[in-house]
Amino acid sequence: MLSTLRIAAVSAAVVAIVTTSTAAFAQKKYDTGATDTEIKIGNIIPYSGPASAYGVIGKTEEAYFRMINDQGGINGRKINFVTYDDAYSPPKAVEQVRKLVESDEVLAVFNPLGTPSNTAIQKYLNGKKIPQLFVATGATKWNDPKNFPWTMGWQPSYQSEAQIYAKWLLKEKPDAKIAVFYQNDDFGKDYLKGTKDGLGAKAASMIVMEESYEVSEPSIDGHIVKIKAANPDVLLIYATPKFGAQTIKKTAELGWKPLQIITNVSASVGSVMQPAGFDNAQGVLSAAYAKDGADPQWNDDPGMKKWLAFLDKYMPGADRTDGSIVYGYGAAQTLAKVLEMCGNDLTRANVMKQAASLKDFEPDTLLPGVKINTSAADFAPVAQLKMQRFKGQKWELFGEIISGDVPAD
Repeated sequence: MLSTLRIAAVSAAVVAIVTTSTAAFAQKKYDTGATDTEIKIGNIIPYSGPASAYGVIGKTEEAYFRMINDQGGINGRKINFVTYDDAYSPPKAVEQVRKLVESDEVLAVFNPLGTPSNTAIQKYLNGKKIPQLFVATGATKWNDPKNFPWTMGWQPSYQSEAQIYAKWLLKEKPDAKIAVFYQNDDFGKDYLKGTKDGLGAKAASMIVMEESYEVSEPSIDGHIVKIKAANPDVLLIYATPKFGAQTIKKTAELGWKPLQIITNVSASVGSVMQPAGFDNAQGVLSAAYAKDGADPQWNDDPGMKKWLAFLDKYMPGADRTDGSIVYGYGAAQTLAKVLEMCGNDLTRANVMKQAASLKDFEPDTLLPGVKINTSAADFAPVAQLKMQRFKGQKWELFGEIISGDVPAD
C-alpha cells in the first residue's frame, strides 16, 4: 500500500513538472509594441518631397495589413500599422523614427525607404535593439549582421544584381569590351564593385573604361561621347532613372549600338524607356525579381490572382502598372510571415531571429523560382533575378533564374 502511495506521489510530481514546463513553454512573451490583441508596427516613407512617388508603397502596406486584420489578424492579433512621412529627408527620418519608438512605442520599424534615411536611423535603432526590418533600399550595407544585427534588407542588393550581369556576360559574351557608366555615390559604386567581383580575374581585361557622373549634372551627353570613343561593345548603365533615360537616348542619337544593360531600379517603362524613346530602347537588357502587374502573362498566375483580388477590394482604382504596389505587397507579405513564425514570443529579439530563419519563402509577387532565404549570417532575403530584354513597349523575361549572393560583411 505504501509503495502504491509512493508511486502515486511520484507520478503526481512528474505530471506537475511536465505541466509546469509546458505552461512555461507556451508562456507569452512580449516587448513594447505587442499585446494579446495587437502588434504595433512603425514605418517611414516619403509621402511628400522629391521621392513622393514611393508613397504608394506605404499605402499598399497599410491596405495589406487591413486585409490581414479583416481575416482575423496574425495568431489572433491585429496589426496596428503606424506610418509617417519623412519627405526623403534624413533629419526628418530621425525625427519620425524617434516618434515611432519613444511616443508610439512600436515593436519594429518596417520597410523604411531610401539609403540616406536608413543610414541616418541605423545606429539609433541598433543602439536601442529595435528591428530595422526589410529596409526598402538595395545598398549592400544592410547585410552586415555582425555590426548591425537589428538591420535587414529585403530586395536584391545592387552588388548582387551587378554580379548577375557579370555572370551573364561571362557566359554569353566572354570576350566583351565593357564600359561601366556609374553614378558617383554609394549606389553607383556598389554596382561597380559587384561587376568586378562577378567578373573576377577577367575584370581587368574585360572592363576597358570606367566613367562616373554626378547627380547634380544637368546632362550626361558629354560622358556618352567620351565612352563611345573608347569603342566598347557593352555599356553597363548604373544610373538612376533620369540619367538612364538620357543615356539610352544619347546612345541612339550618336548612331552607336553597343549592348546596353540598365539597372533594375531604372527599368521602368513609364519613367525611363518611354522618355528614352521606345525605338531607342529596343534590345536593352535588365533584370527582374518580381512579376509585372501589367504583364498579361501573369493573368492566370495564382499569386497574382490574389494580388489582383487584394487590389480590387482594398485599393480600388490603383494603377496596376505601378511596380511599387507589387513591391509593397511582397514586403508586407514577408513581414506577415515573420510575425506568424514568432507565435506568442513577440519580443524584438525573436522577430529578428525569425526574420533570419526564412527558408524558401515565396511571396505571391516574386517571379517563379525566386525564393527568400535568410540565416543568422545572411541578412539579404532576395538574391536572385532573371534577365529581361526590352521589346516593343515592354520587358520580356528570358533565361534561368541567376543567383548573385554577396557575402555578409
